[in-house]
Amino acid sequence: MNIEIISGSPKKDSISFRIAVFLKRFLSEKTNHNVGIIDVREWNLPLLQQVFSSDEKTPDPFKPLAKRMFAADAFILVSPEYNGSYSPALQNLLDHFPKQSHKPFGIVTASAGSMGGMRSTQQLLLLVPALFGIASPHMLVTPFADKKFDADGNLLDEAFQRNIDIFVNEFLWLATALRPELETAYN
Repeated sequence: MNIEIISGSPKKDSISFRIAVFLKRFLSEKTNHNVGIIDVREWNLPLLQQVFSSDEKTPDPFKPLAKRMFAADAFILVSPEYNGSYSPALQNLLDHFPKQSHKPFGIVTASAGSMGGMRSTQQLLLLVPALFGIASPHMLVTPFADKKFDADGNLLDEAFQRNIDIFVNEFLWLATALRPELETAYN
């Protein structure tokens, strides 16, 4: 299965990006899936002027991004919380592509505070169905993310591993239920 983790923070020293790095490494080590990170900081997407409906109809600078988006079987959205919602940069990236019918989405939020991006999860739960995707009800809400993951994406708080395991297991279960032809083994 091709899983794309979309890191939605445009900040240079993004705390939520640490979690994206951890999840990529974790899923790559524990499963046989192709896992990548699409980092909004790597793409200078303008505000929406056109939807990229296919690889061929995508402007040349964004063709590599389009190929990955169209090839993805599942997505994990990683976002900080901005004013009670998810990242506008994440929204802008997703808006450039057509609906993601029947694709599974995992929702991961992070903040340096005690809520962990809880309010942004609620907004992401509204976004995913609007994309025609299906959100896993088991989300990874990460309070005090700067204390749970170091700058290299290493887990500092071993007690948080249980939350990660539940999130990954449930996300992969959903992907299997939606796409039974795709193998989703998790060791």
